[in-house]
Amino acid sequence: MNPICLCLNFLFIRLNRPLTLSEKIVYGHLDDPVGQDIARGRTYLRLRPDRVAMQDATAQMAMLQFISSGLPKVAVPSTIHCDHLIEAQIGGVEDLKRAKEVNQEVYNFLATAGAKYGVGFWKPGSGIIHQIILENYAYPGVLLIGTDSHTPNGGGLGSICIGVGGADAVDVMAGIPWELKCPNVIGVKLTGSLSGWTSPKDVILKVAGILTVKGGTGAIVEYHGPGVDSISCTGMATICNMGAEIGATTSVFPYNHRMKTYLNKTGRADIAALADEHKDDLVPDKGCKYDHVIEINLSELKPHINGPFTPDLAHPVSEIGAVAEKNGWPLEVKVGLIGSCTNSSYEDMGRAASLAKQALDKGLKCKAAFTVTPGSEQIRATIERDGFSKILRDVGGVVLANACGPCIGQWDRKDVKMGEKNTIVTSYNRNFTSRNDANPATHAFVTSPEIVTALAIAGTLKFDPETDYLTAANGEKFKLEPPNGDELPARDFDPGQDTYQHPPAESGSVMVDVSPTSTRLQLLEPFDKWNGKDLEDLQVLIKVKGKCTTDHISAAGPWLKFRGHLDNISNNMLIGAINIENDAVNKIKNRLTGEYGGVPDVARHYKANGLSWVVVGDDNYGEGSSREHAALEPRHLGGRVILVKSFARIHETNLKKQGMLPLTFADPTDYDKIRPDDKLSITGLATFAPGKPLKGVVKHGDGSQDIITLNHTFNENQVEWFHAGSALNRMKELQ
Repeated sequence: MNPICLCLNFLFIRLNRPLTLSEKIVYGHLDDPVGQDIARGRTYLRLRPDRVAMQDATAQMAMLQFISSGLPKVAVPSTIHCDHLIEAQIGGVEDLKRAKEVNQEVYNFLATAGAKYGVGFWKPGSGIIHQIILENYAYPGVLLIGTDSHTPNGGGLGSICIGVGGADAVDVMAGIPWELKCPNVIGVKLTGSLSGWTSPKDVILKVAGILTVKGGTGAIVEYHGPGVDSISCTGMATICNMGAEIGATTSVFPYNHRMKTYLNKTGRADIAALADEHKDDLVPDKGCKYDHVIEINLSELKPHINGPFTPDLAHPVSEIGAVAEKNGWPLEVKVGLIGSCTNSSYEDMGRAASLAKQALDKGLKCKAAFTVTPGSEQIRATIERDGFSKILRDVGGVVLANACGPCIGQWDRKDVKMGEKNTIVTSYNRNFTSRNDANPATHAFVTSPEIVTALAIAGTLKFDPETDYLTAANGEKFKLEPPNGDELPARDFDPGQDTYQHPPAESGSVMVDVSPTSTRLQLLEPFDKWNGKDLEDLQVLIKVKGKCTTDHISAAGPWLKFRGHLDNISNNMLIGAINIENDAVNKIKNRLTGEYGGVPDVARHYKANGLSWVVVGDDNYGEGSSREHAALEPRHLGGRVILVKSFARIHETNLKKQGMLPLTFADPTDYDKIRPDDKLSITGLATFAPGKPLKGVVKHGDGSQDIITLNHTFNENQVEWFHAGSALNRMKELQ
């Protein structure tokens, strides 16, 4: 019998209750199923993931940390995917060629590091990490971690795939049990069936509107019910992918015939056969209990569009025009963008092409600019062969490289000026301020590829394709028919170019060079250990007002080129955060000089003068990407504490990994007691222990003080990370 099945049988007897699917997979990977304390939302689980995946922007720091560990090879199958560093400018071929030239040093580092340490390397142009994982590595029951927040995409194949920081990936690659707080389980029961203009994307857009950007924090979202069978495998992946926008640990669907078909079509018939043998273990047990249940009738679900500026502001497409008019949002759609890791499947492209073909048949092209991002080389080659790419180009589209591109800010946009108010619609997953084009005045809306295509053709948010008419070139009024497209290609997939480099069996002669004069790569120096004392008189560096995502803490876009050089990328630390003192970004007062400067500059000045500092923030601090640079940079520049009302899961863990103290106000109203010029002392560190709050002494400039209680979520192992100065330091101590 499969070892995981044996483990599940034991756990069923031990827990004496039916299990959810996510519990089966997660608990089936316990390092110690006999001794592990299991309590949803309370205990920390020590797990043995099956695989690690890293995208090129995060892989640089992950591999630098692995090199620092001194270990000769990775302990589990691992891969690197080159998808983040390709900037969208002209078109796929030209942009890829330029990226290979500009990023040659980084690509060479990743390729040689992969070869040296046993990590597979997907070359630039291969495609987006999550699509590659779905096509090659995800399968029902696997536990995979990835250094990208949208790793949960693999849940569309019945996998538990979780986004983490690079230090977590290093633990798994080093063969160390990986820690995860035992997730709660939110059930989403789907009834009815999808049809017409409603797509899988509308399911997660609706859920995001219900749960908000932090409603899934600490939980796995598990979809179930009879409506599941009306959704394609890649459609399920779309839903799981964007589950990151509600803060969920991950999302998952139960194994069904849709997954079996996808596995067969992607060359994994043996896995499909094995999954069939264990199909009863790959669905939730009858009578299992969820912590919260949402029910959605797919037959009644209408097309949605979410935004602007946050992915949980949900609107039916039929209402968005009126809402936009009321709020003063620009109605003209400047650009429609389809693709990305969320919506770039064969089915997505086929349905978008079916709408484009209708427009072309009536003599129309897109009124808005239109871009198309294939998810992988396999998708690109297949939609080129089957004519979809030509149709999308003919309607006015530009086919970009198989990469993240505008979704993560890798977009050299020229059609509007910085600061110019405008609207774009995308089939992406995230739409924070400045996310796509660095312009804070861009109103970005997230929707399905079908709705993006329709709105790009119409050129306005005031178009509801279910009810409104377009005017053909001959003056005839017509309505777009609902989109249609095959779930999978009838002629199988065209693999396209071979872009994978398998690590050699013998790598002793492989050299990994990091030039000491490089501006893009920098070997890491260990952080200092805790000195055994309380943290006295930490200067408030900045008191952040409102939403502060990882985009605000460590911007992407042009800064991606420094992801392998900690000192250089630290120059973007918190430059997007709003300073409560003056409502400005990247303008804070240096309390040593009395002058105003940029956040990184003031932090560097404090560090040079031996003054440690603290950041004070609001709710769901660190929402968004898994990028651990948002934790590394504060540590590198002399920060010791991040004190907020609440944290996003991945960011809180990343801070702990780097030896920082992520703390929360026991009373959220204590946020109001802290002034921008205050100093803060953290007391009680001599007896720092799980479940035991710390004290904060807030020292005001007028000589008065406030004593506040500060909570934390450290467990015993994580306390040792703090003592050692970082998780990596602790790993070395244990070798």
